[in-house]
Amino acid sequence: MSFSDEESIEVGPTGQTKLESFLFSCELSTKVPFFTFQGDEEEDLEHFLELRTVCLGEGAKEESNVVEVTALNHLGKTISVPVANLHIKCLPMVSLGEFELKAPVTIRLKAGTGPVIVSGLHLIASQDDDSDLSDDDDEDVEEEEEEEEEEEEEEEDMPAIKPAKKKQNL
Repeated sequence: MSFSDEESIEVGPTGQTKLESFLFSCELSTKVPFFTFQGDEEEDLEHFLELRTVCLGEGAKEESNVVEVTALNHLGKTISVPVANLHIKCLPMVSLGEFELKAPVTIRLKAGTGPVIVSGLHLIASQDDDSDLSDDDDEDVEEEEEEEEEEEEEEEDMPAIKPAKKKQNL
């Protein structure tokens, strides 16, 4: 799932979810072997990490560098999954597409010395409670309904079309 900087999506008849996206990047090495992505503690916000690429940084050695991601599964249990096994000679970069995880997420350099750069998007979903917008939408719908009713009334007011009378030749 890919979203532009501030894209809104419909959630239901009563509200919308506003989705903001920001660039994300972290570097893993022997000095910093893991990074934990956490969202803010605000109740009405949900934070997601959409991983896009994992690549070796400048100065990487000829060795395997394994990157592992730890997050919660659908049952709320922590699960760890290797997402990339990079080597400078054969696979220096992996594209993960749009690998989206809900916060908290830990990215770990499981094997190797790095540096490994992980990049993607930090997505923030929030309920858009802007009542002015919903009122405007309601007014627009009401105006459209009134216009349709007026058109129907105009059609009803028009007299029925009668066929033309034929002239008889005398």
